[in-house]
Amino acid sequence: MLKRGSYNQEYHHKQSRYVVKEYSRSEAMEEKYEYKTRVHIQEVISAKMGNKYVREEPMIRGPKFLVRLRSHTVYENTPVKLFCTVEGFPMPVIKWYKDGVILDISSGRYLVQAKGGIHSLEIPRCSTDDTAQYTVVASNIHGQASSQASIIVKRFKEEEESCPYAWLPFNAAMLPKIHYTKINITFLEKFGPVFSSEGGSATLSATMIVEPNLANLQPEAQWYRDDTRLFDSKWVKIETGRGFSTLTIPNLYKDDEGLYTLRMVTKGGTAEHSAFVSVADGPPPVPKAPGAPMDIKIHDANRDYVIVSWKPPNTTTEGPILGYFVDKCEVGTENWTQCNDHPIKICKYPVSGLFESHSYYFRVRAVNSHGISKPSRMSDPIAALDPTEFERLHAKKLGGKLDVVSYHDEVEAEGKPPGAPSGISVSEIDRTYVVLSWKAPAYFSSAPMWYYIEKCLAESGAWQRVNTQVPIRSPRYAVFDLAEGKQYKFRVLSANIYGTSEPSEPTGLIETLQLKGVPSAPGQVISTRETDTSVLIQWAPPKEPNNLIGYYIDQCVQGSKDWTSANHKPHKSPKFVVSGLTTGETYMFRVQAINEIGLSDESQESTPLTVKAALTTPSAPYDIALLNCDGHSMVLNWKKPLHSGGAKIKEYYVDKRRSGTTMWREVHIPPLTERLYKVEGLTEGAVYQFQVYAANLAGLGPASKHSADFTCEAWNMPEPGPAYDLTFCEVRDDSLVVEWQKPVYTGSGPITGYHVEYAKTGTSDWTTANEKVVSHRFLKVTGLKEGTSYVLRVRAVNAAGVGMASMASDPMTAKAVAGSQEVSCVVDEKSGDIVLSFDSCQMNVGSQFVWKKDYKEITDFSKGVVIKTEGSNSKMIFKNPDKEDFGTYSVSVTNTEGVSSSYTISAEELQKMLALSYDIRHPIIPLKSELAYKILERGRMRFWLQAEEISPKVTYKFFANNKELSGADPNKMGHDVSTGIIEFIMDHFTVENEGTFTFQITDGGGKAQSSLVLIGDAFKTALAEADFQRREYIRVKEGPHFSEFLSLQIGDDCSVTLVCKVANLKKESVFHWYREDTEIIPDVKPDLGSGVCKLPIKLFSLKTAGIYKATISDDRGKDMSQIDISGKVFDDAINKISQLAGASAAELVISCTATGIQLQCHMKYYTSEMNITWYHGETKLSHSDKIVIGGTPAMATMEVIEPVEKDKGKYSIVIIDPENSHKRTLDLSGDVYEKAYAEFQKLKAEAYAEKNRGKVIGGLPDVVTIMEKKTLSLTCTVCGDPKPQVSWLKNGAEVEPDDQYVVSIDQGKFASLTIKGVSMEDSGRYTMIVQNKFGGESVDIVVSVYRHGEKMPEAKPTLTPKTIIPPKLPIELPQPKTQPAPSPAPSATSPTPPKAAPGRGVKSPTPTRRK
Repeated sequence: MLKRGSYNQEYHHKQSRYVVKEYSRSEAMEEKYEYKTRVHIQEVISAKMGNKYVREEPMIRGPKFLVRLRSHTVYENTPVKLFCTVEGFPMPVIKWYKDGVILDISSGRYLVQAKGGIHSLEIPRCSTDDTAQYTVVASNIHGQASSQASIIVKRFKEEEESCPYAWLPFNAAMLPKIHYTKINITFLEKFGPVFSSEGGSATLSATMIVEPNLANLQPEAQWYRDDTRLFDSKWVKIETGRGFSTLTIPNLYKDDEGLYTLRMVTKGGTAEHSAFVSVADGPPPVPKAPGAPMDIKIHDANRDYVIVSWKPPNTTTEGPILGYFVDKCEVGTENWTQCNDHPIKICKYPVSGLFESHSYYFRVRAVNSHGISKPSRMSDPIAALDPTEFERLHAKKLGGKLDVVSYHDEVEAEGKPPGAPSGISVSEIDRTYVVLSWKAPAYFSSAPMWYYIEKCLAESGAWQRVNTQVPIRSPRYAVFDLAEGKQYKFRVLSANIYGTSEPSEPTGLIETLQLKGVPSAPGQVISTRETDTSVLIQWAPPKEPNNLIGYYIDQCVQGSKDWTSANHKPHKSPKFVVSGLTTGETYMFRVQAINEIGLSDESQESTPLTVKAALTTPSAPYDIALLNCDGHSMVLNWKKPLHSGGAKIKEYYVDKRRSGTTMWREVHIPPLTERLYKVEGLTEGAVYQFQVYAANLAGLGPASKHSADFTCEAWNMPEPGPAYDLTFCEVRDDSLVVEWQKPVYTGSGPITGYHVEYAKTGTSDWTTANEKVVSHRFLKVTGLKEGTSYVLRVRAVNAAGVGMASMASDPMTAKAVAGSQEVSCVVDEKSGDIVLSFDSCQMNVGSQFVWKKDYKEITDFSKGVVIKTEGSNSKMIFKNPDKEDFGTYSVSVTNTEGVSSSYTISAEELQKMLALSYDIRHPIIPLKSELAYKILERGRMRFWLQAEEISPKVTYKFFANNKELSGADPNKMGHDVSTGIIEFIMDHFTVENEGTFTFQITDGGGKAQSSLVLIGDAFKTALAEADFQRREYIRVKEGPHFSEFLSLQIGDDCSVTLVCKVANLKKESVFHWYREDTEIIPDVKPDLGSGVCKLPIKLFSLKTAGIYKATISDDRGKDMSQIDISGKVFDDAINKISQLAGASAAELVISCTATGIQLQCHMKYYTSEMNITWYHGETKLSHSDKIVIGGTPAMATMEVIEPVEKDKGKYSIVIIDPENSHKRTLDLSGDVYEKAYAEFQKLKAEAYAEKNRGKVIGGLPDVVTIMEKKTLSLTCTVCGDPKPQVSWLKNGAEVEPDDQYVVSIDQGKFASLTIKGVSMEDSGRYTMIVQNKFGGESVDIVVSVYRHGEKMPEAKPTLTPKTIIPPKLPIELPQPKTQPAPSPAPSATSPTPPKAAPGRGVKSPTPTRRK
């Protein structure tokens, strides 16, 4: 074995930056030298990447990796540690990612350490789940940087250890032979095709039986998509346990479309299952926008650029693609930026301008004339790094012991420019760029070296330097912005601070690619059957592929033009299986080829093909059982093949052989058609084996597994032999029905019954389902556990005991078929037939309904049993049911997943159904209404009844006192089929008609009779009514009367009017209106000339409801019409008004008051009885102290009293009528609320001021006339809060109190001016001013003094008696003590006062009357 080198010492020569490592020698050191060299080079990379460009950018303070992460490959259950060193100011924050997802440090699986700028991530015990790409992102306020590395965890294999037999001479015979345990895997539940769309999810799950199921030998579950192995990641989640494996795609993209395969791998082989997952385009951002591109790939990543490619979407139903936009996002951020300003037309784009050492994601969006698609799934992260970093390192061996690793540009050789590059070549050519590679010159200077690239058009001969955004340090670079289809030469120069080298040898002529266009259309499309839901499509590749990417396949039902996509991701192979088709439907197919430019023309359409399964040979029969042996022959039975191959099994072939021999011999000619066969001519005591083949139209299937060893010895036990052919039906979540065939060998006596036993699959713990034997050959087994798999067997019983158990059945899971229905049993209401009906939840090609009684197929239809099947419904009809028809009736549907059901008709239930059937077949015609009468105009008598239903062939007779009456004139008799009414109209009803009246009806097989007895008081009442109607008829014809009685009419303007018509009038006729017996005098007299009388009901509401009457009379007589406007009549009117008013409702407006903010909705009419609801947001508002709901006839209002912050929001009014609702909404928030609140505060302040200002309550006259030398006392009551001040003016000048003029105010309420000994000079205009801080008013009094003996002058007031004085601004309101103001609002301002009148104070625009 090789010994590891012992590690002695390590030191760093910092000036020359050599890395020198010394190892002690061993024999293997020379062999390991190359390996150590690679290790040393990798160790240097971390140290070099950090300070590589420090000289160029010394002032950068963003994060920078001095030592980057390094990839590792380790074995399972071993530790691994990732290191990096970061600098930056302020100190960068570090985050770790696994496959682009932030790492869950709290799980305990990872150890993260940080010391200064050195950071590490340790996985103490690796597992295969740790295989991933790990990213460390460092960020601070100046930017971010990232570094990536991969960890690959391999499973430990014993063969990688040294061979324990290595010391022996090589001889194959000496090595031990490996015997693998054979593990059989049988899939129980398989995943089927999945059809979903982007953004959805998909789960593929399979359960299986593993035999033997050993804990340490479990098979490995491997999932593949289109033969690409899938592993657990952020895109797919894989869970595998004992007996199951599940793959979940939580967020589907079209990239996930493909054929998914589960392979269960063991040492002895594999078992696999596949199904197609279809992922359609999700809803586009705008209608008819294209689907998202897919399969984003990154090519040729370098320090400042990458090349991105993708695959275009299918455009079967959308417009053609005009181009694409490429977006990028730096790892660790969520900021996507668009890379190209204009759409690019091909599916490849070079993205430049990247930051070195930063990692990026990329995505692509497609554009057509309707808009831009959703973005594709983002790419895997890619780092912008120099791909030739390793190539720039070299190693030297010093003295045989020391290795030196350095960059080529670190060897001391100052002062010289570098040599010329060589070996320039082209590694990739595209339309607008080429990727160049060259060999770096030998370089031994510590000065940095870079490169220049020059290009030359072939026809020009002039060399032009290529501009690059960053210095080219890598001997590999992409030259962009070239012209299509042109020939170029390229050469490279190397340079450092001392100069530039000579140019390299130029390349040969290199021609850029020219756009050739899309591929030509694929060739002929051929479709062939595969399964009953899928078709295999094959086609010829296009003759001009033009860099073919793949194909899109479209499908269409024959006869329609609706083409849909069969795949949503380009398919590479020229054949494809289209899944999810409808069985029995006919389809056509077409194909389009696709390259990076777009889609080709469609191929020709395929020949129409009807979907159904292709014919194949059947699978092998199985479970061969021995049913009887007499010593010379054996009776065999076997189970039919699980797969018939799409056709009926026609024949079976049986072979035999002696146990221990290899030669098989056919035992019968011609072939068998049944699965029960007696093999004769056998040798007693011999041991035989048998095998069976099945055949259908497609041919002979494989042979079955040979039977067990059967010894040809006669059976003579007294107990019965085994039953056989166990089958299942009516499988439910907790039960199933098992059927079987009678044993061939019955034993010593007849079979008296059967026991059924069941056990969970894979166990031998058998449970007896029925303790008491059953005589019939079926049993419903109950008490099963949903979702559990069971096997069953049957034992026959005779007088001697319990016989042999049958062969165990196939496993059956207790789970009902999705959507399964049960059989229903009814008696047909028309025919009286007893009908069993069943609706199948599944129907496939060739499916048939099989009806059985007591689980024996019904074949005798002579007793009137009829089976009718239409689509997925089947009925068994008993045309002539009798008392022997009770029993269990079952139905099963062939070619389905076991769809079946049954119904048991007991003797008691059958008796009830027979009685009901008799009543239906011998019916009594049901009557809705018995015989009744109605007195018609002119005193005629109408006798009528109503049947539930009558036919046009109905016949009937009418009898009066047992005497049949004819329907001939003047009488009348008839019927109405639509209503079932039969009537007889007697023209003249007299006293002779007292007695019994009878209708006799016959309709088909049904009969009915109804009688009416009119005698005594009942007859007298009817006769009196008939006489009255006869007289009334004469009155109407001779006197005034109502031709149309009162009715309520609603106008389009929501007006409500009572309308009636009168006739047979004359000039003297008089019309009157009444409400509740009180006469109404309308504004407009009734128009008797036209005969139409109208009474408008103003302000219609509950207040105007009541009984309204109208009368018309003259000397010939009087007639009256009455209407009760309440109940339904009132409600109908309100509903009509609501409908008209709701339709006319205007938008909500704001009208503020002194108490709050009021919302108004103007409409044609409003009354509180209308169905109107106010809402604040979603909350229904009710009338309260806070919310006042009301209105006027012209509008509905809602007022928020004293609004606060929480009263902001959307308010709505909903007007509901029986047919519609009308909603109007206003958003009371923001500026709208602030303006309304300010207006409310202003009005509130004005109202408060008006309430509390100084006022004169009364007591002052307008004019005073007084005799000279009398004492004049002007006294009045004043009020105000605070108490007002009172002052007096005389002719505009203030009155100064003195001995003559006495001014007083008592208790702040009673103000007076007393003038003692008035003289003529005291005449004039006196003004009293009452005022506080909230304003006041002034009152003018004209005082006229006359001399003694003169006539008292007439008082003629000429001045406005009162003038309002506005308040002082701003108006100060008292602040509430318990509750702060709802929101800051502008201080209330008073409106502009009206013009001031002469004198002090301001006059009110409306004069105030005073008494």
